[in-house]
Amino acid sequence: MKAIAARCYRIADKAACLFLALFIIVACEDHEPIKVGFLAGISGRVADLGIGGRNGAMLAIEMRNASGGINGRPLQLIVEDDKQDAGQARVALQRLIVQKVVAVIGPMTSSMAIALTPLANEAQMLLLSPTATSTALNGKKDYFMRVVASTATYATKSANFHFHDQGIRHTAVIHDTKNRAYTQSWLNDYRKVFEGLGGQIGPVIPFESGNLVKFAGLVDQVIDSAPDSLLILANSVDAASIAQQLRQKNDSILFSTSEWAATERLIELGGKAVEGGIVAQFIDRNSSDPRYRSFKDAYYERFGQQPGFAGLTGFDAANVVFDALEIKEANEHIRDVILRISRFQGAQAELVFDEYGDTQRQTFLTTVRDGQYVRR
Repeated sequence: MKAIAARCYRIADKAACLFLALFIIVACEDHEPIKVGFLAGISGRVADLGIGGRNGAMLAIEMRNASGGINGRPLQLIVEDDKQDAGQARVALQRLIVQKVVAVIGPMTSSMAIALTPLANEAQMLLLSPTATSTALNGKKDYFMRVVASTATYATKSANFHFHDQGIRHTAVIHDTKNRAYTQSWLNDYRKVFEGLGGQIGPVIPFESGNLVKFAGLVDQVIDSAPDSLLILANSVDAASIAQQLRQKNDSILFSTSEWAATERLIELGGKAVEGGIVAQFIDRNSSDPRYRSFKDAYYERFGQQPGFAGLTGFDAANVVFDALEIKEANEHIRDVILRISRFQGAQAELVFDEYGDTQRQTFLTTVRDGQYVRR
């Protein structure tokens, strides 16, 4: 390219010089990486969720680049940490916008999605979340989309199972208000079904995730109310700590968690205390689907650990973006491509987007048994 540029100065014909300059620009653009953003909490107490999503997106990029990239152009992942803080998240998203990423994979939590969507709308920047599920995000024509169903899907399935299959009639709840957009949405959806069936909920005990939370006192409040079960709406680290406190004080109260806690860290940290717990899931870890087995093996070979739901949905979200880029027409926004195509093949299931960018996805309930999530 430098030789062509130097030759340009020796050409008298200005038209020819202009042509060569344009050729240089186009040629360079054809080989520049396509920048894709990733934004999630990759530090702090919810880091396992963000790191899993990042690894899934990273694997998707590496696999796509190995097969030639997008129309011959390589993909580049630019990672930002939202630190599960709205202010930090907005600054991080602005950095990605300035770097002209084509889309952002993330965020991973509902509270961050709600905080970031106005900025994304203003910049017309697609946020494609692997895991944000709050119903407050439903039914809006904006620049937020997701590859998972809303909390209503998981909470409804859980409430029916608890009432009909486990015979639970009274459940207490401990929920993290630091991700209130998610936990309140989950609780509202659960309450509607569980109380509609004749069940009782209470007490509902809030806490804000952090290093100084004393879960023993919260668990004492639960035990004093003598419920059949405790529903924990929290990240995996806090859910494991709460389960341990519960089992130290009472071994008869059942417990369950939402899909937010359903990472490998819950079992790693909870140990015997989480055995028998009912856990909602985005993923069937025992699936024999060849696509899933291939993804799972590739993830393990690359990162030395199982992908979990965050790795799976991060991988799916990234591939939706890449598939859309492959067929994107000139001047068409990538969001509009996804809505136009609507159906994409994920690593474990087909993803179907509605007109608002909301997705229906198969859901699962699992029991922790012998240190494994076993599908019911």
